[in-house]
Amino acid sequence: MVETKLNEKEIIEEKIEKKKEKEERIAILNIYTTFNNTIINLTDLSGKSISKFSGGQSTKQSRLKANPTIAMFIAQRIAEEAKDNGITSFYVRIRSETGQATPGPGAHAAIKSLTRAGFKIISIIDTTRMPRGGPKQKGGRRGRRV
Repeated sequence: MVETKLNEKEIIEEKIEKKKEKEERIAILNIYTTFNNTIINLTDLSGKSISKFSGGQSTKQSRLKANPTIAMFIAQRIAEEAKDNGITSFYVRIRSETGQATPGPGAHAAIKSLTRAGFKIISIIDTTRMPRGGPKQKGGRRGRRV
């Protein structure tokens, strides 16, 4: 009876040790999408760049650089780099051109392919810059004469 209790305690301690071994490493994934290109940059939490890929590295035809299929290929290359570095989850920051209402076509496809690759996405943030007022308008002191 006493021996079985000791064995159960040893088994429980082994399970706890196994859980501690599996450590979650987090990184930041910056996705910049325009209607002409998709650029994905993988950084650690301090902002140091681990790897960077763009649509031009996956295809030679410039009309396809913003294609969702090419964004999936870029995300697969990023996933390989992340697995080599032991990264298991991401904070995703999506940015599009300043003033655009929606990101380019590659953002959604890239995130979808990363989740299929087995990565955990903690949060998705839109960091698109919005103009507030902008530069001085043309026309001088009295305004533009029509």
